[in-house]
Amino acid sequence: MVSKVAKRTPTKSLKNRKNLPFTHRRTRNKSPIKTTAAATVASINKSIYTCHRRLIKIFTKLARIATPEKSPRKKGYKILKKSPSNPPSADVRRSLFAEKLPLPPPLYPKRNTIFLDLDETLVHSTATVPPERYDFVVRPVIDGQKSEFYVLKRPFVDEFLAYLSDKFEIVIFTAGIEEYASQVLDKLDWRNAISHRLYRDSCKAVDGIFVKDLGETGRDLSRVVIVDDNPNSYQFQPENAIPIRQFVDDLGDEELKKMMELFEGCDLGEDLRDFVRVFVGDDDKLC
Repeated sequence: MVSKVAKRTPTKSLKNRKNLPFTHRRTRNKSPIKTTAAATVASINKSIYTCHRRLIKIFTKLARIATPEKSPRKKGYKILKKSPSNPPSADVRRSLFAEKLPLPPPLYPKRNTIFLDLDETLVHSTATVPPERYDFVVRPVIDGQKSEFYVLKRPFVDEFLAYLSDKFEIVIFTAGIEEYASQVLDKLDWRNAISHRLYRDSCKAVDGIFVKDLGETGRDLSRVVIVDDNPNSYQFQPENAIPIRQFVDDLGDEELKKMMELFEGCDLGEDLRDFVRVFVGDDDKLC
């Protein structure tokens, strides 16, 4: 008995491949559309690259033309010195001794000048721990660290500043650092009664003590008075100083009130140093 062998019919693709020449059996013809597109993209990329390099060269040349050379041999260019962006003015704080700049002339030349200390004269500040009573808080950044001060105003300080602003040029002269004192004064001077502010960098350090030298302020000493609780602060001109009791937390304090009454009831005269001698009791009372 002879078994029948089933013949498998090759797939259509195999038949087609047998009829093709040997060199074309394993290769495919590339699409002419794809070939043209690839060539176009390559050409565009090359053009962009070439254009980019040319632009770089052009802008480099322009930069060289527009920039003056540092060499002194090149003519036509002059290096100008930088001028200060904020020139000193009447309302700009200045350091008397670091910058050698006195105060500008007073806005009202006929008025005398009164220098006022800040801490323990007009206010008292407590750091970190809040006291039982305080009026406001300031948070200056000192040496990169944020601090907190609770400030108590001396009784009658608002009335005192308002009263003096009608008769004197008011200058705050404090040994406190600017970061702290400026924030306190921003809160305290809500009536804009203060003409100028001088901080620690305007003091002179003498044996570890910050001294306020009124002779360097640009004011006539016969028309100047300073109110301060610390005698060391005015040791250069004690004849111009009116001492005041130190203030901490006495809410019954009336020192500023008494001083207003004194200024109101006395003739200040042509030389304020005579008035100071009367006030401190070194001469007979004239008022």
